Order: sequence, then structure tokens, then C-alpha cells
Amino acid sequence: MILMYGSQRDYDAMAGKDGDRPALSPEDFAPMHSFMEAFARDLEESGEFVETRGLTAPVHARRVRLKDGVPVVTDGPYAETQEVLAGYWVVECESFDRATEIAARLGECPVPADLAATAYADVRPIDEFQDEPAI
Repeated sequence: MILMYGSQRDYDAMAGKDGDRPALSPEDFAPMHSFMEAFARDLEESGEFVETRGLTAPVHARRVRLKDGVPVVTDGPYAETQEVLAGYWVVECESFDRATEIAARLGECPVPADLAATAYADVRPIDEFQDEPAI
């Protein structure tokens, strides 16, 4: 699984809101959208694509924790967290190294420099409930 992260500030900029980051216009966002479409299409053509989803902004999230055995719900965004999961791809490929190569291609996405400076993705194997963890 390839996990992409962002922040509420990133979502605000992509929604055209000025804040800590300059607002992005539709023209700014168009190359990113085109890149993501091409990225998914390439994975489909290679047979490695399984699934992808983008997630809504953290302001729409809720966190559920237990406190003294009682669920406590907190609406987002969360002051203690800068980055949140923004979206993911599930790929099925020959190796962990290949999944890492695929994730590295996300660095080619044409984004404004201030967004690129904080962008990252994690690559994690999906646990199929094996007896031994995949390493």
C-alpha cells in the first residue's frame, strides 16, 4: 500500500483558500490532477493497479478513542497532528522494492514548491494475517 500524506493547509490551498500557503488556482491544480490520472493509468496498464482513493480534508474527520472504557469522539482537524493520510494506492507487484519504485514516481508530480517541500508517501506491505510478518 502506498500512503500519501497532506495537511489541512494543503487541502485549503487546493480548495483555493489563502492561509499559511498560497491558494492554488484551478490552473495550478490541473497538472497535478493530470499526473495522478496518468499515474493510475500506467499502473492499470502494467497490471499492478488494485485500488486508489483520495480522502476528504481533515476538517471532515472524526477520531474515536476510549477513555475509561467509553468512546470519546473528537472532530478534526487535530491540533496535535500536522500530516494526515490524504489518499492511498493498493498495488500488487513483484516485490517491496518495486512498490517503492512506484511510490518514488509520485515525486514527479508537478506541484508548487511549497507543497513539494513537505510531501511524502509511505510504502507498507498489507498484512494478510500470515504467521510471520512480511519483512
